[in-house]
Amino acid sequence: MNPNKALWQKGDFTKVAALMRRSGEGLLQSLGVTPPLRALDLGCGDGTTAVPLAQLGAEVTGIDIAANLVAAGNRRATEFGLTNLTFHEGDACNLQGVADDTFDLTLTMFGAMFAPKPFEVAQEMVRVTKPGGRIVMGNWIPNDPTSFVSQLLKISSAFTPPPPEGFISPMTWGVESHIVERFGQAGLPAENVSLAKDTFHFSGPGISPTDLIASFRLFYGPTINAFAAAEANGKVDELQQQLVELANAQNQDTEGGVSIPATFMRVTVRL
Repeated sequence: MNPNKALWQKGDFTKVAALMRRSGEGLLQSLGVTPPLRALDLGCGDGTTAVPLAQLGAEVTGIDIAANLVAAGNRRATEFGLTNLTFHEGDACNLQGVADDTFDLTLTMFGAMFAPKPFEVAQEMVRVTKPGGRIVMGNWIPNDPTSFVSQLLKISSAFTPPPPEGFISPMTWGVESHIVERFGQAGLPAENVSLAKDTFHFSGPGISPTDLIASFRLFYGPTINAFAAAEANGKVDELQQQLVELANAQNQDTEGGVSIPATFMRVTVRL
């Protein structure tokens, strides 16, 4: 199986996505989306961005590499009665079956950044977006102390084996020079690319920071891999302690729940 597909089919990412819903809603509010609009949510998971976008009246296609998340997304679309939203399996590196100049808006929130061939991802997003349209990415920023997931991934990587030769870290999608270079090779000048830091909060009433880490341990592919490697090396307790300390340190909720800021790089590309 495609390693990226295997990674995101581990566990049940929908459990983590439930704590991230505000990320999609907040982004769309800031974009000022007004239908009629054809939109792509790439690396969509179960529709954290796609569902609220469809609720605004856009015609939305969600594409994800993980079959279980595509199925979960279609269930959510049915539950919400959204006939203008469909989810399909697909690879962000090669959007087979998607015609050129299809979408007015291409969105990806913490999705396409994990595809293993970033230059191909940029090329495909440019290809399927209409001239005059927009591409908007939400990407984690490497080593950002204010970003919970960036720190979680940094800690987790210290417990996993070195990546294979030729591996390109998904975190490079949070670095300006890499972003500009990738879209430049896809034919867009640097002045078409704008970057801004943004923040949403992982939030949930009645759950503790320890509960949050338990969700990541059980349901988030990179953390699942980290704990498997830590178990093989007798370091599970060490990894658990570091992640719980991280969650406690960043939690801003004072009423028994979690509210943990997640800073990310918002990339806007105009075609």
